[in-house]
Amino acid sequence: MIEARDAGGPVEAMRSGPSGRSGQGFSALQEPTTPQPVLRRLTTGRVARISDRGAQAAAYQGANQYDLGLFNEYRIIETIRQAGTISRTEISEQTGLTQQAVSRILRTLLDRGLVAEAEQERAERLGKPRTPVRLRAEAAYAAGVLVDPESLTCVLADLDGEVIQRRRLSLTARTSPSRLVAEIDKRIAAMIRAAAIAPASFLGVGVATPGPITPDGELLDLPLSEAWRNVPLRQLLAERLNCPVVVDKDGQAAAIGERWIGRTQRSGDFAFLYFGTGIGSGLVLNGDAYRGVSSNAGEFGQLCAIRTGNLDASGQPQLVRECNPTLALPAIAKELGYRGTATSYREMCAEVGAGDPAAVAAARQIADVISVGAVALIDLLDLPLVVVGGPAFEPELAEIMLTAISRAVNTAPTAHAARQVAVERSLLNEVGALGAASTIFHEAFTPSAGRAARP
Repeated sequence: MIEARDAGGPVEAMRSGPSGRSGQGFSALQEPTTPQPVLRRLTTGRVARISDRGAQAAAYQGANQYDLGLFNEYRIIETIRQAGTISRTEISEQTGLTQQAVSRILRTLLDRGLVAEAEQERAERLGKPRTPVRLRAEAAYAAGVLVDPESLTCVLADLDGEVIQRRRLSLTARTSPSRLVAEIDKRIAAMIRAAAIAPASFLGVGVATPGPITPDGELLDLPLSEAWRNVPLRQLLAERLNCPVVVDKDGQAAAIGERWIGRTQRSGDFAFLYFGTGIGSGLVLNGDAYRGVSSNAGEFGQLCAIRTGNLDASGQPQLVRECNPTLALPAIAKELGYRGTATSYREMCAEVGAGDPAAVAAARQIADVISVGAVALIDLLDLPLVVVGGPAFEPELAEIMLTAISRAVNTAPTAHAARQVAVERSLLNEVGALGAASTIFHEAFTPSAGRAARP
């Protein structure tokens, strides 16, 4: 169990009083140490935003002055995050806020310890030297958990997205939900102790898992782990850890992490093609994560099945084996005449890198099928960027996959002559777990009129 001690901390001053909703991750934080605006965002977060239609409607209603003040704070935080370091004048120009408003909000953020001033820089023209500001990486921390049928990966990250602690554990098909929750608790507590961070600066735990899931973080029909089906994972973790918990599909968590870590490189719209337990996808649209009404947007395998016509007798989509490369690559390579000793996915990826003809042909076959699904995403959403990554995206596959996807999305879509779609490798190393941690930062600090306006 993560204990909440009254330890103060750089963001403690943001707290203006007790808050929180029972059953949403704060059952034991009697006097929450999470900063109040952050607390408000996280406790009214994704569960309310997705499952409560009234909350969705509220996003289109007016906001009071306090709400708009918070929204402007988040806009400034977002602007600083993307830039790394930035001057007050540049913040004003990029946000449209007056310099007086920027200075007033920055004073508040400096007092709270969320922002720090960098060294003064000599002005290009006569006048006062400019003093840029930056986010303090040590002002806030979050844990990220990647739950996979074969392994558990936990990281502790600071506000810059730097991983400062990591833990891993192999899992089996016999791992029970109760043991899974206990192992997550054990590793997060160990990371917090090892990093010696103040509890006041710990914002919560993000969890990335294969889908489908429910809006309140319950695992549904997971394809490779029957023992975890219909498990209310978010609720179990929130009760055990006594802190905010966000559960996302792994592809969506990866997209959020890419946006958070990528700064200006990932400030626009994009789709993330996630190589994990199968191929999934995550979406960032209009500067925010797009999860859909049930948290299940981005079912890439279904999209590929429909586009390739892989349907059963009743017309229902069937899993396309190429959308599960970890199993498909060795099998297809053998069908194409592979005679080597490689049997596992990573061994076969090494054969791809070594240039074995059958292994390379198998990788290209998988890339061609994935490209069909990528074309469908571009046709539907008119996106400028596709990011590819994930724990199963091995370096030996990168050139084949990126080349095939890039060729397809820039030649096959109906409006291909109207735009150039970039296809790039992910900027993240710990894609799943770090993406999961980033969901906490995203929920806490990303500007959104709907979040700011919600009571």
